[in-house]
Amino acid sequence: MDLDPGLAALRPLGAFSVLHTSPHASPPTSPHASPHASPHASPHASPHTSPLPPPGLPTLAQAYTQEYGDVTPGVHVQVRADPLALRVQKVAAALRAPEARVAASVAHQGLAARLWSVTLGCAALYGGVPDLAPPLLRWDPDATAPDDLWLAEVRALPGDAATIAEVVLQGHLVPLAAVLHARHRVATGLLWGNAASALAGAGRELDGWARRHGRTDIADRARSLTAGLLAHPLLAGTGTLTGTAFRRRSCCLYYRVPAGGVCGDCCFSRPPGSA
Repeated sequence: MDLDPGLAALRPLGAFSVLHTSPHASPPTSPHASPHASPHASPHASPHTSPLPPPGLPTLAQAYTQEYGDVTPGVHVQVRADPLALRVQKVAAALRAPEARVAASVAHQGLAARLWSVTLGCAALYGGVPDLAPPLLRWDPDATAPDDLWLAEVRALPGDAATIAEVVLQGHLVPLAAVLHARHRVATGLLWGNAASALAGAGRELDGWARRHGRTDIADRARSLTAGLLAHPLLAGTGTLTGTAFRRRSCCLYYRVPAGGVCGDCCFSRPPGSA
């Protein structure tokens, strides 16, 4: 199935799986308004039209640079602040994180989950995925889903595990892990555990949605893709998948935030150092 310009099939999955696309690529106004249309859209817009991104948003390609502002020579982009630093600071303040690397880990897992949710949803519902090359994705690090990501152009790619791995792992999570490790000394093994945990969680959510709606075909596809992606060399060995349940071999450090505890898939059964 071809990808529609507004990726409208993702909307019933919930905001975390939705991706705003360029309004210029949206189809004509439909007489049947979608109940999942964004509340921020213009009242005169098509129900499939995404809201315009705030001006000055950086691309994820820029966010992944070691030194923010290190972009192509001769290309000037008006920006407000270092987006990755802003997101880490926002998470740190929300969680009252005791150290920056804890907030960096949680921020990393959240962005990974967004990217996995979009691609798994598209692959299972459409049979293809959009090209999410970092230069095509604008990111608002101060916003929540779905108003954090805007895709400039919908370019269809195959929906197989190898393509998804190239899009998400190689395109996003490799450079994101590199910059977070360099800036905050977050262990790379921990970051790949985060990536695997986020993938398993996205697959589990999609499987649950599909089964609630009687779409066993989508549930089966979600499970197959999740298992295939977890076998990728970057994720292999990060944990054990049993059905849709995942148990990782590392810890995201969430237990270090006040009253944080351990996550459901943590390698620890209780916070380290607890009685």
